[in-house]
Parts: sequence; structure tokens; C-alpha cells
Amino acid sequence: MINPVELFVGLRYLRAKRRTRFVSFITLISLVGIALGVAALIVILSVMNGFEGELRNRLLSMSAHGSVTGSEGVIEDWEALAEAVDSEPGVSASAPFVQMEGMIQSGRDLHAVLVHGVDPDYENRLSGDLINMVEGDLGALQPGSRSIILGRILAYDLGARIGDGVVLLVPRPVGDGTLEPLLERFVLRGVFEAGLQDHDGVLALVHVADASAIQALDGAVNSIRFRADDVMAAPAIATALQTRLGDTVTSSDWTVENASYFRAIRIEKMMMSLILSLIIGVAAFNIVASLVMVVTDKTTDIAVLRTLGMGPNGVVRVFFVQGALIGWAGVVIGVLLGIVLAVNVPVIVPFLEQLVGFQIMPGDVYYVTRIPSELEWRDVATISLAALVLTSLATLYPARRAALVNPAAALRYE
Repeated sequence: MINPVELFVGLRYLRAKRRTRFVSFITLISLVGIALGVAALIVILSVMNGFEGELRNRLLSMSAHGSVTGSEGVIEDWEALAEAVDSEPGVSASAPFVQMEGMIQSGRDLHAVLVHGVDPDYENRLSGDLINMVEGDLGALQPGSRSIILGRILAYDLGARIGDGVVLLVPRPVGDGTLEPLLERFVLRGVFEAGLQDHDGVLALVHVADASAIQALDGAVNSIRFRADDVMAAPAIATALQTRLGDTVTSSDWTVENASYFRAIRIEKMMMSLILSLIIGVAAFNIVASLVMVVTDKTTDIAVLRTLGMGPNGVVRVFFVQGALIGWAGVVIGVLLGIVLAVNVPVIVPFLEQLVGFQIMPGDVYYVTRIPSELEWRDVATISLAALVLTSLATLYPARRAALVNPAAALRYE
């Protein structure tokens, strides 16, 4: 424990005027460096969290939080399974789903397409409020109408407009296990924009009955998708459904289906954290340098304290107080500055863009035209604790060096 004398002497050394102003300058640089490093870490991680949330929302705008698939990829009595999924605590809605891959043609243009068979009545409860329809309406998908809704980029590449006909070329399984090509003509009834290349450039929506007929499923579907009240609870819900429904189905969730996207963001966050942590590391070395200079400057004072009865551990605690207060003050300032900047990123960035006349994320290049920010207190606590530990460790070497001062040698010529 630090006694009052050690605390008093440490604070006195921190406030005392030094023989050389260079030591005070190094101390100030250390404090500012730690504050900037901590603030930068908080802001960058908050922005990365914001991009992660933006990506999650866009990914899930055209998909569900989880799904339950038949053991052989086919669910015949899907109404009963949908009711079972709806009854699971935490599930807000469920919907039937058929998926198939193929090619789509309009005029001479031929493009790859991923076709989702959905039921508008179910889909409106599942994700209707999240689908950004540029033209048309999801209700245009009616059984037997051969209506189709395309992503904005796909419709643009095809040169197709509302009312134009398109041709789907899809492989259909036949009895002997082989596939045969099937041509189906559809009419474009709507265009959506999800804000992701993987959706807007390859995705098409048709009625689930039409998709089931094309795949010769006789009214069956591939899976039942569900939406959870809390998106982060979807993995637990998928596990609970798997346990309750048994081996006849296979459950999955959005964290598994889109694992590559979020793994990339986690790697980016980790690398950015490591790079920005170097700022705090350099500031910590500055604390070491400034305290070593202080020890050299206060050698006589240390010898007097030792002569008056202060032990080596007491000297260590004196310089620990001095160094730790520099580091901790920098951490507190950095945390406060980082929180203020992270919360106000959506306001600060447009102001800077207007000031310099340059848009950081132009709409003709990026889907996301603003820099999002999502402050997580867990990140703030982790950064603060790590910085406090690092700055505290930085005081140990100079403090130990001060404790090794020989009083007799230091006072020999005094």
C-alpha cells in the first residue's frame, strides 16, 4: 500500500519545477500521446462497429436471421413446421423459402442469377419493412402470375424495365438424379435495392409456388426462414430449434451463413487496434524516458529520503505514483475525448467534408455514403484497462532504478 508520505512526495515531484524543461516537455508529450492513442482507438473501433452494424442490417434486409432446412433439402408439410418455428420463444416471424440458381436473359444479355422463392404474405411479416423497393411492390408476386422482382444492379445490367419479359434458365432435377435445363418466361414487376453487390447484382424474387413448380417440388419448399426479436439471439434460437425438432431438420443462423463478412471485419478491427496501440506504446516509452531523467535529476533527493529512513520499496512507490498519474491522466482525457468524438462522428464528418469540399465516401462509389459509429462500452472498458496496465508497467523500471541509488555515493560530494 502507498502511504501518505510516498503519495505526497510523488505528487510533489510531479508538480515541482525541473532544472531542465526538457523533462517536463517529455512528460507532456507522454500524456498527450496516451490521450490521443486511447481516443483514436475508441473512435476507430466505434466506426468499425458502425460499419459492422451497417453490413449486418444490409445483409439481413433480404434474408432472415436463421433458417430450418429439411434433412434432404425438402420440406413437404412446411405450414406445420412454420407454426412450430413461430412457437419458439424469441421468434417474431417465419416464412417458407425456395432457392435455385440459374441464368437470366433479357434481349441478348445473359447473367447469373440467384432466385429466391418467397410468399409475399409471409415475407411481409418477416422482412417486408426492411426491403427497399425502388419500383413496384412485393405483393406483385402472385402464384402462377410468373412475376419477378430483380435487384437494381441486375435490372440495370439486363436493361430491363417494369413490364419487360425476362427468361430464366434453371437446372431442374429429374427422376434418375440428373439435371435438365428449363426455360421459364417471367415479367418484371419490381426492383429492389439492398445496398450490397451480392444482393443487388445477382438476386431475383419470385413467388414460392412458382419456384416450387419449377423445381418439381409439388408445393414443397427448401426451408423455413425465421426472424428473431433480437438479432444477436438468433444463434441460440437456431440451437434451440435444432434440439426441439430433432435430426429431421438442420438449423442455421446468419452468423454461420455470413461468417466470411464478419470474420473480415474482426480481422480489420484487430489489426487497427494493434496499429493504434503502438501510439500508446510509444507514449509509455516516453514515460519511461521522462522518469529516468527525473531519477537522474533527483538522485540527491532520493539519497536524502533513504537517509531519513525510506526503504527501497518506498522509493519505488514514490516514482510509481508520479508515472502512474501521468499515464492515468492521459487515459482519462483520452477516454473522454474518444467518447465525445465517437458519439458525434455523424456530425463531425459532414462538417469536415463541407469544410474541405471533399466527400470521403461518395455515393457513386460506395453503398454507404456516411461514416457510421456505434460506441460499445465494452470496447471503452477494454481499452481503458489495457492502457492503465501498460502505463503502470512503464513506471516499474525507472522506479526500480531509483530504489537502487546508493545514498552514500550520492551524498559524498554534497
